[in-house]
Amino acid sequence: MAVFHFCFDLNYFKFIHENFYRDPFWTVQRSVIVTLFVFVSGLGQAIAWEQGQSWPRFWRRWAQVAGCALLVTAGSYLMFPKSYISFGVLHGFAVMLILCRLTANAGVWLWPMGLVAVLLPHLVQHPFFDTRLTNWVGLVTHKPITEDYAPVLPWIGVMWWGLASGQWVLRHKRHWLSGALPQRLSPLAVLGRWSLSFYMVHQPVLIGLLMGVVALVR
Repeated sequence: MAVFHFCFDLNYFKFIHENFYRDPFWTVQRSVIVTLFVFVSGLGQAIAWEQGQSWPRFWRRWAQVAGCALLVTAGSYLMFPKSYISFGVLHGFAVMLILCRLTANAGVWLWPMGLVAVLLPHLVQHPFFDTRLTNWVGLVTHKPITEDYAPVLPWIGVMWWGLASGQWVLRHKRHWLSGALPQRLSPLAVLGRWSLSFYMVHQPVLIGLLMGVVALVR
């Protein structure tokens, strides 16, 4: 994700010239990154549910995600006033985390629910959902002009699959998610524990560094 965003920033400051909106080399990368991000978050919800996470603790974490989503909207509006992010990945998480919490006891039904959610946007589209106030659902007739877009449909399906996978692993292969982590992987564990902070900080840092380079060389 950070590498992808760095390349996007290089393009924004015209160090490279790529089409991040149409070139499959970049659009497929973006889809894979978001898929992994959403799936792993669903798996994390399975762990939280299994550990008996309380509603107050859930809402504290949810408030952090929702607050960061608002900051993303504000920051993107400053850089991209015509294509600012009104419902990106974090906005999607703010809605999908609640849906996952409410459906965590659905058991095996999470698998077909996920399939329906993934397929529905390909089968149903309506102009009603093409506005900024309604495109968060995902049943749009065309992708909105925005720098990031992660609607509830189809992405809640991926999170449900992550939740279902996590619950299966906890029942049948718990050792995959337990035990000591090899020392060489400890930096990844730190990033995992501070994933939201890293997500929020890495872009301002990268953009700031490139702005400094631009000021020095141009």
